[in-house]
Amino acid sequence: MKRLNLRKKGMSAILGVLAGVLLAGCSFLRDEGVEEHGEEQNNGTGFVLTGPGSYDSADTAVIVKIDKSEETITFFNLIVSRNYTLQYDSTTTFADKYGQPLSLEQIQEGDIVDVTFLKSKKQLTSLMISASGWSNAEISRYRFNTTAHDVTIGEDIYKITEDTLIFSQGEQIELMDINDTDILTFRGIDKTVCSIVVEKGHGYLRLTGDENFIGGWIEVGQNIIRPITEDMLLTVPEGSYQVQISIAGGGGTKNVIINRNEEIALDISDLKVEEPKHGQVVFSLSPSTATLYVDGKKVDTSAPIELQYGIHQLIAQASGYDTLTSYLKVGDEAAAIDIVLEPTTVADDDDEKPSVSGGNSNTIAGYYQVYVDAPEGAEVYVDGNYIGISPISFKKEEGSHVITLRRSGYETRSYTIQVDSEDKDVTYSFAELVAN
Repeated sequence: MKRLNLRKKGMSAILGVLAGVLLAGCSFLRDEGVEEHGEEQNNGTGFVLTGPGSYDSADTAVIVKIDKSEETITFFNLIVSRNYTLQYDSTTTFADKYGQPLSLEQIQEGDIVDVTFLKSKKQLTSLMISASGWSNAEISRYRFNTTAHDVTIGEDIYKITEDTLIFSQGEQIELMDINDTDILTFRGIDKTVCSIVVEKGHGYLRLTGDENFIGGWIEVGQNIIRPITEDMLLTVPEGSYQVQISIAGGGGTKNVIINRNEEIALDISDLKVEEPKHGQVVFSLSPSTATLYVDGKKVDTSAPIELQYGIHQLIAQASGYDTLTSYLKVGDEAAAIDIVLEPTTVADDDDEKPSVSGGNSNTIAGYYQVYVDAPEGAEVYVDGNYIGISPISFKKEEGSHVITLRRSGYETRSYTIQVDSEDKDVTYSFAELVAN
């Protein structure tokens, strides 16, 4: 009997040690900013009994990574801005914000979730899409303001912070990796964006065999229309497109598929260049005092204007009216075009000739510059136009610009930058390109 009592005392001592270890472990994730809960079952000895659905901690977090091979999920804690990883298994439950079951395949990086788990085991008990978060899915119209650190979606403005996580194909990227043609899903809490997911990204289109089409026009789908310049490299949303090439009535149509982060070379050497054809275009301007520029040149609209077949840029200006910029495709012998300007409360500068996009700018002494210092030895394109090999600089012009870096044997990368109007130079050093 004494022997039996001794064994009971020994077991009590062991249980006491285990309870002490469990209590010591509770302080780890409390310091991480994770809330503790008392969902514990105690058998009167101080030993915590666990089973399916048991948990001692809860958190609202952003999913950073789902590793199906290791059966783990990494979360980003929104309080202390730190990652932690939990194991899931067949007992882990997944649900939407209404409590309806979800499969693991329906959950992705960037989701804001409420989780419960056992800290000591780093075991995920439950995961639910957080009812405290909001989601704006597959948004194509948005505007980032990197100076104010915010984004405008519709009529609402949301803050972008250093903790905002950005994902593309499950990998984290930077804000400047986003092109303004990308389709994005935003998730956040209150007026702060917690995560951004690139649902539809962009790739790159290069023309080859284009010697006879320099100065002509390229149309990619319905939204991209650009003058063709030497060695140009266009940033194009991923998808399938018809590409229309035209110059002086010649050209043709090609089909192309753009994949995310990939460069596609489109050979147009087989397209024919015909003898130029011309059409007579009669312009009617409202107000009648408006000035019209065609391809950057002021024209007299009192008589029909002869224009080559193809695409031409139109800019119409009048004092007290909004400036109108549009494109005209001439394909008939005669056409009549009505241009109506809308009144505005902002006065225009009538004496300044409008600038026409496309082509490299002439060097002008005394202007401020944007320097691209790194990576060295890369081809540099600004808004699709080739400017040279880095390190290099180009004229500083306020607004959003896309800098594309390319080198044979390496992945092409593009960055969207916001250039300010301050009277000073700006320097950018980008990450080294990654070998294919």
